Amino acid sequence: MGHLDHAALGWLTPALSYAMACIGAALGLRCTVRALGATGRSRRNWLITAASAIGTGIWTMHFVAMLGFSVSGTDIRYDVPLTIVSLLVAMAVVCAGVFAVGYSRDRTRALFLGGLTTGLGVASMHYLGMAAVRLHGDVIYDPALVGVSVLIAIVAATAALWAALNIKSPVAVTIASLIMGAAVSSMHYTGMFAVSVDVTPAGEVLPGATAMQFIFPLAVGLGSYLFLTSAFVALSPTTGERAASASAQGSVESVAG
Repeated sequence: MGHLDHAALGWLTPALSYAMACIGAALGLRCTVRALGATGRSRRNWLITAASAIGTGIWTMHFVAMLGFSVSGTDIRYDVPLTIVSLLVAMAVVCAGVFAVGYSRDRTRALFLGGLTTGLGVASMHYLGMAAVRLHGDVIYDPALVGVSVLIAIVAATAALWAALNIKSPVAVTIASLIMGAAVSSMHYTGMFAVSVDVTPAGEVLPGATAMQFIFPLAVGLGSYLFLTSAFVALSPTTGERAASASAQGSVESVAG
């Protein structure tokens, strides 16, 4: 068995991956709050932004953490198409869960169904990402820990959707985001502790791209998207602010008239 190191770069990758998960959760929650106060196309657009933020945050968390993953006795490469599929899965399932909560009239039912769907999707993203790993040997999973990681994903997803429905204030969103980041990170590392590798030394070059060739640039790009979108949301007026501005403008025009 090869020795697995989940933090080969020290605390940098766990800390940075946790930060990305928190940022994605915070942005997703803020966008969902905006969506629930909007109607029509505006609601749809806010929900899409929320789903892309949460999905991007989860995926970036996973692969930033994977930058610190190493196995003694073998190099590691990543299957590029399968890695991209894992990103699309993350965004698609989060989008399904967020839209279920954003549009359903029976929000309790939508919460549980959305949490289950999204949690299973997050777990699928994680294990698709692991399926994209190429190394000299066989990857083996502990079924019990895999089950625990899936359960954590479902609970975390349900909690995130509940927070989107019930938490409004910026302080509460921040606290919820820190908790969600911890939950997503816990799911990731529980899944990683379920892994063992039976290394088979070989001389041939592994197919795929190294983490620094592919994962790192993509993670930087998606991280930049999260930061830029956060700035846009912070500067965008809320529904209440727009209504107040319109009311004030109407008052000025009536006085001027």
